Amino acid sequence: MGPPPVRRDGMSDDIGQPVLDDHLHLDPERGRGMDAVDDFARLGGTHLLVVNKPSWHLGVEADDPDDFRAAFETTLDVVADASDRLEGRAWPVLGVHPGLVSRLVDDRGFDPAEARELMAGGLEVAAEYVADGRALALKSGRPHYEVADAVWDASNAVMRRAFELGADHDCAVQLHTEASEDLREVAAWADDAGLEPHRVVKHYAAGRLAGPTPSVMCDKDDLLTACAAGEPFLMETDFVDDPDRPGAVMGPKTVPRRVRWLREEGHAEAVRGAHVDTPERVYGIDTVGTLG
Repeated sequence: MGPPPVRRDGMSDDIGQPVLDDHLHLDPERGRGMDAVDDFARLGGTHLLVVNKPSWHLGVEADDPDDFRAAFETTLDVVADASDRLEGRAWPVLGVHPGLVSRLVDDRGFDPAEARELMAGGLEVAAEYVADGRALALKSGRPHYEVADAVWDASNAVMRRAFELGADHDCAVQLHTEASEDLREVAAWADDAGLEPHRVVKHYAAGRLAGPTPSVMCDKDDLLTACAAGEPFLMETDFVDDPDRPGAVMGPKTVPRRVRWLREEGHAEAVRGAHVDTPERVYGIDTVGTLG
């Protein structure tokens, strides 16, 4: 299958072909916000999973689980605006960024147990939004950098609470973790909690991963590795929408461009898997039926 035709204005004419960015952030006040969504849509992007930015990046210094609601509500608002601009739609993914544990322990004087309790409570608040249908999935994980053993143990406990909540509310859990090609232990924890391991998504994944479903960063080599492996995967940019970090991670045009390139390289079946079959299997969403 060849690439979709592209009009002179840069928009794709590949009607009926979903293009999903599995993980990005949108900041309606400090960042590009809807301009970024327009860039994504102009290049043929149709669907977005929008993850709330780390709470402190939205001015939330939580002392109580309910304090996270401000960050969650901001994300719901930006998702609604994004859906109005897409041929498909956007969905919110809500949770507590695992890096918060260091901010609490190192900067705010929490002990690891107190940090664990607050972060798990924030996830329980996020799960309320899943329960009433306003959010699609949860976000959790553990630091991708070295921390003290007590902080590591607290972070793993928070992540395992996310798996329990995912099982309770029949939803996927996206993870921010250390770089790894083997997270079978983490997948086993999810299974123990009653959450099917394929519904655990490793955000910022490389092209090969044992355990959870990888959400592969749109590096060409990583995408080719994922295609060659023949296992389910998703595609993402982790666009951060931060004016202080304009070149950080990948821009919102990247997934549509990589989809077109993968088709040119003969990987149409893998593209369909990443944008139709795997989103349905992991999140229960219909990216074809929600077009138009």
